Amino acid sequence: MKHSIFSPAIAGILATAFLAGPAGAFQGNSVAAKDCSYGGKIKSIEAVNAHTVRFSMCKPDPAFMAKAAFTPFGIQPEEYLNATGGGGDILEKPVGTGPWKLEKWARGDSIIMRRFDDYWGQAAPYGTLVIRWSDSGAGRLVELRAGTVDQITNISPDDFDSVKNDPSLTFIPVANPNTLYLAMTNTFKPFDDLRVRKAIAMGIDRARIVDNFFPGGSEVASHFTPCSITNACEGESWYEFDAGKAKAMLAEAGYPDGFKTKIFFRDVFRGYLPEPSIVAVEFQTQLRDNLGIDAEVVVMESGEFIDESTNGRLDGFYLLGWGADYPHVTNFLDFHFSSKNPQYGTPHPEIYKLLEEASSIGDAAVARPLYEDANNAIKAIVPMVPIAHGASASAALAGVKNAHFRPFGAPLFHRADPGKDTFVFMQNAEPISLYCTDETDGESLAACQQVVEPLLGYAIDSGAIEARLATDCSANADSTVWTCELRKGVKFHDGSSLDANDVVASWAAGIDAANPNHKGNTGAFEYYSYLWDGLMNAQ
Repeated sequence: MKHSIFSPAIAGILATAFLAGPAGAFQGNSVAAKDCSYGGKIKSIEAVNAHTVRFSMCKPDPAFMAKAAFTPFGIQPEEYLNATGGGGDILEKPVGTGPWKLEKWARGDSIIMRRFDDYWGQAAPYGTLVIRWSDSGAGRLVELRAGTVDQITNISPDDFDSVKNDPSLTFIPVANPNTLYLAMTNTFKPFDDLRVRKAIAMGIDRARIVDNFFPGGSEVASHFTPCSITNACEGESWYEFDAGKAKAMLAEAGYPDGFKTKIFFRDVFRGYLPEPSIVAVEFQTQLRDNLGIDAEVVVMESGEFIDESTNGRLDGFYLLGWGADYPHVTNFLDFHFSSKNPQYGTPHPEIYKLLEEASSIGDAAVARPLYEDANNAIKAIVPMVPIAHGASASAALAGVKNAHFRPFGAPLFHRADPGKDTFVFMQNAEPISLYCTDETDGESLAACQQVVEPLLGYAIDSGAIEARLATDCSANADSTVWTCELRKGVKFHDGSSLDANDVVASWAAGIDAANPNHKGNTGAFEYYSYLWDGLMNAQ
C-alpha cells in the first residue's frame, strides 16, 4: 500500500516519474549514513531534482508523514545554514518561508514579527505579530482583560468558569493530549533500585493531585500515553495508590525511614502542569507523609532544567511532561524510552526493542501486541511515574476572529484576525532559541512555527496532516522510500527560492552528526535522534 496525502492511487507512478526524470542543470545534494548498522531509521536523503526529495529508510516508517510535519524538521536556506554554521545568528534569527518574518527578539521582553507579503499561502489580515510571555496564569488573564494582549495560553484551572462567563472573552479548549510525570534517573542512588522506584509508584496519590490541582476534564494517567492516541493504553493500568505497601517495599530496599533528595522543576505553566510551584509542594508533602522521603523543592531556569533533565543529570526527582507533537503513539513512547535517551539513566532494552519493532509496522492492529508488551514493561521497570493527562484552555478577546489552538502545535496566527494591525499573544515563557531543529521546548516551538515551515503540517481543527512546503509525500509499498514533491515558487524571507537542496541541508544539519552545520543550541538534536532512532555518522 502506498501512502500519499493527496493521491494514493497514483503516488507510486508520480514518484517513479520524478525519480526517473532528468535533473537538468540542477545539482542535487545528498546526505547518507555509511550503512544501516548505526541503528537509525534514515539511510539517505537526496535531492532528486529541484523540487523532489527522496528519503531512503533503513527500516519501514509508516509514521514518516506525521513526523515530517513537526516543527524541528522545518526548512531554512542552504546558504544561510552554511553561512551561520548551524549556530550563532541562526539561534535568534531564523530565515523561513512562513507567513511571519522575524523583525526583532528583545530578550526578556518580546518577539516582534512582520507579515511576509511574499508568502506562498494565505497571508495574514494584519501586519504585526507580537509574542510576549508570563509565568503567571493570573497575570496573563489580567493582561487579556485589560486588552494589552489579544490571546493567552493556559488559563489557570480556577479561572475556567470566569472566562466562560465573560462575554468580552472567548474560551478556547485545547485538545492536545499530554502527560505529567514524576521522573527519576537510575544512574543515581537510590533510584537504581527497582524496589525504590516501585515504592514511589505506589506511594503517590495521583487522584488527589488531579482532583485538587487540575481543571475538570483532566484524568489520572492509567498509562504514560493518553488513551486518545491509538494503541496508547494497551496493557495493564498503572499501580493503585497504597501507602502501606509502598512504605513496606521502601523498607525492604533498605530505607525504612526514607531518604533525602530533591524535586527539580521549572516554574513554567503548562497544560500538563498547572501552577507548577504549588504542585511541586504537593509532591513534596506526599513523599514526606506517605514514604518518609525528605525532598527539597528546587526551582531551575527553564533552559537549564530542560538540558539537565533530558540528559539524565538530575540526581533527584523532577517534574516534567509532554504535549503531543503529532498524532501517533511513537511521539510519546519512542521519544521517552528509546535506546538513545539518557533521561531516565541507562535505557532498558526490554522497552526500546519492542518500540523499535512496533514503529516499523503500519497496521495498528498488528502493532497492538507489541505496544501492550511495551506498556507492561514500562510499568514493571518504573522509569518514571505517570501522573495526569491535563485538560487545558486558552482564551482570546471576543473580537478576535478565528481564535484557535490546534490539537498539535501552536495557533497559526496568520489565520486569526484581531480586527486591527497588531496581534499580541502571551505564552508561558520566553523561547530558549529560535533554531527549533535543536529545541524541544514548547515555547520555542510555538514561535518557530510562525516563521519556519516543515514539508507538511497539522490542520487547525482536526490535527490531520496537510500539505505545506511539500504538495505531496508518498511511500513505496513497505514505507522504506518516501518521495516528497515540493511546492514551486516558494520564497524564503531573504528572497531566495526554495529547492530540494534546502531540504537536504536542513535535515542534514540535524540528522548527520558529522555535518559541519550540526551545531545548534544544545548540540543534542533530540527529536532527530529519538524519532529517527539515532543520528547518522556519529562517532
